[in-house]
Amino acid sequence: MNAGGRHRPRRGPRSRESYRLALAAHGAVFVAALLLFGLDRTLGWLATALNLVFLIFFFRHLGFAVAAARWAERDLNAPLVGVEDFTPTVAVLVACKDEELVVDGMVAALLSLDYPAHALTVVVVDDASTDGTGARLDAWAAADPRLRVLHREPGAGGGKSGALNDALALTDSELAVVFDADHQPEPDVLRRLARHFRDPRVGAVMGRCVVRNGVESSLASTIFVDYLSGYLVNEYGRQALFELPAYGGANCAVRTSLIRALGGWNPDTVTEDTDLTLRLLLDGHRVRYDPSAVDFEEAVLSSRRFWKQRYRWARGHQKCLRDYWRPILRTPHLSVTEKVETILFLWVYHVPVLCGLGLLLIVLHAFGVGNSSAIQMVSLSALLFAGPFCELAVGLVLGRVERRAVWTLVGFIPAFGMSIMTATKAYFEGMAGTTYTWSKTARSGATSVVAAPRQLEPAG
Repeated sequence: MNAGGRHRPRRGPRSRESYRLALAAHGAVFVAALLLFGLDRTLGWLATALNLVFLIFFFRHLGFAVAAARWAERDLNAPLVGVEDFTPTVAVLVACKDEELVVDGMVAALLSLDYPAHALTVVVVDDASTDGTGARLDAWAAADPRLRVLHREPGAGGGKSGALNDALALTDSELAVVFDADHQPEPDVLRRLARHFRDPRVGAVMGRCVVRNGVESSLASTIFVDYLSGYLVNEYGRQALFELPAYGGANCAVRTSLIRALGGWNPDTVTEDTDLTLRLLLDGHRVRYDPSAVDFEEAVLSSRRFWKQRYRWARGHQKCLRDYWRPILRTPHLSVTEKVETILFLWVYHVPVLCGLGLLLIVLHAFGVGNSSAIQMVSLSALLFAGPFCELAVGLVLGRVERRAVWTLVGFIPAFGMSIMTATKAYFEGMAGTTYTWSKTARSGATSVVAAPRQLEPAG
């Protein structure tokens, strides 16, 4: 607990040692089952347990897909009305580290936001960049007084969380709205996000992110469809069925009084968004999702960058489960159903690990190892992919993409394979307590066509 009574997860060597012991215990239980019951029966029970897990997640995916197909289009087209008389002060915060390729497009978009000038502050942090990011930001600040630039010294620490906490200290606004350096929000985003804070129970609001460079590579096209599924179906479904969407880390707003009371963004995690989502819920506040608050971002273009990004997501998300599952089960602020859904949400980056185990069982069965029936193995393999593909299909429909885009679903076969590998690596390294620090996603900047201010143009 912190000084204000809010929950902060226990960390340190003692926790890492307990994870190692838990991993060893899992192995010991499996070995004991092999010795007591034999290989065939043990693998049969394991296949049955995996079927049960996959069945639960299949119906969860199906529920989200049905909810999105039924109601999402109406909410996507909801008009922006009745917001003129509600304009709380807003601080837009962005952390930048070596973002020279995208920073001009981001700053231009932020300075074009439709919000009263007297109620808006824009603070961009140059987090010890080694390229031209700092100079470009200073040029923008000299050209437009609405922009404030904070330069962090090398070794300041905390990654994105540390940069956001330093930026927050410079403002006294009622709301903090966070974007990433490659993001370019639509002009009405702030009004759409801010309107939800009329409800005092709302602690944070998440908007919808759309990939803007989906045509640049086959991987970017796959990620474009993945975002359609993630935001138009999965995130929407969690809002529609449970009112439990996640604070997503970018294109999102939070009450500054609340984030300060909670101790700021957590520098001890690489997924500060999931961490903050859980701390908000444990403190009795809610997150809302607005699919009409649209922001455009850049997808990674190489498999190497995709691996690093998804490994970071898996590593941080899995750590949040280890840190928070006990407080979630104990909190009085969530109903039993809400606790179950929150635990399932935290299990999302463990499911690929189980998918890898399920595929291994299928391979063993093909070689005559294990006594699982063919029907059991077929259902196991089908449930591995049926739920996610159901969400992807609905995302394609809601996203109004061209017909031939359906072929991008083929790209999800290797993407699922990479997801299994990144999540499995993250799981074992996280349980072993290996050190991992926040790692930024490299940008290509290929879609950033905004010119820098004149101060950066060559002389003559």
